[in-house]
Amino acid sequence: MDLTVDASVIMAVILNEPSKLRLLKATKGAELLSAASLPWEIGNALSALFRRRRIDLAQGELALVSYRQIPVRLPAVDLEPCIRLAERYSIYAYDAYVIECARRYQSPLISLDRRQCEVARSEGIETVEVEP
Repeated sequence: MDLTVDASVIMAVILNEPSKLRLLKATKGAELLSAASLPWEIGNALSALFRRRRIDLAQGELALVSYRQIPVRLPAVDLEPCIRLAERYSIYAYDAYVIECARRYQSPLISLDRRQCEVARSEGIETVEVEP
């Protein structure tokens, strides 16, 4: 079974957040996919943590090592439906990319972002929600 993941799920796993075990259980046996923007989102999230001094460079590098061990297929998505979603729901393009990926590949979306899940459900996409 395919399962579309967003950056919030990956970040929680690679940073050993309290939801990590629940996320691993929810994704066990699934083929993970996400929008091709995922690596840049991970980089952006890590840089935000640096700026807030929540992690240091060594921790960021360890997180990247963990990230690279997670098999995630990164197909491209069409930009036009994504910008329509972004405008319709006032969401970030990165969130729209992941929602469009789930729609295009007809796979449930797993995210810790409640708003993203709400938009996905509004678009008829099945969601898997895990408490943060």
